[in-house]
Amino acid sequence: MVKGIHWLGHDTFKFECEKIIYTDPYNIRKKDKADIILITHDHYDHWSQEDIGKIRSEETVIIATNDSAKKLTGNLKVIRPGEKLTVSGVDIEAVPAYNTNKQFHTKDRGWVGYIFSFKGLRVYIAGDTDYIPEMKNIRADIAILPVSGTYVMTAEEAVQAALDIRPRIAIPMHFGSVVGTIKDAERFADGLKGKIEVIILEKE
Repeated sequence: MVKGIHWLGHDTFKFECEKIIYTDPYNIRKKDKADIILITHDHYDHWSQEDIGKIRSEETVIIATNDSAKKLTGNLKVIRPGEKLTVSGVDIEAVPAYNTNKQFHTKDRGWVGYIFSFKGLRVYIAGDTDYIPEMKNIRADIAILPVSGTYVMTAEEAVQAALDIRPRIAIPMHFGSVVGTIKDAERFADGLKGKIEVIILEKE
């Protein structure tokens, strides 16, 4: 089911369907052409001019929160939690992403995760967030969740988030570079064993 989903490290994914979609470009190692770039917030490890430059063209549509969009030029669309857009036939919804017990990603900043359609499936990529009440209302076939703790929810909290969302597949992210290790992803998988299929993607 995850054919066409490539993990490039941290929270950076490339989705290949009718369109090429990238999320939170960071440490991009080779040039490419994205149709859509989704940016969850403006921290350096999610938003990088240099990395965006490696994958954007004149036709690329960048969807970003207001603070990120202020630093960019080109074909931009600003989005806030709760808003929906359709870009090149892809339905995209922004959902809240914030910390509940730390100050790295406060709710007042209006930062987001995204839900979008990918090969007929609903994909939720959570962004930098804790386990938040809004997750009880999120429905997705694939849920991509941070698991490293420190700046985001822990692996154990991500298990609770997955149990709320009830995806067919859960994929861990936000480990292996800035913070967190493969052991966080493995604890996440162990916590969902027998309940939800977890796929730990190899970094490409």
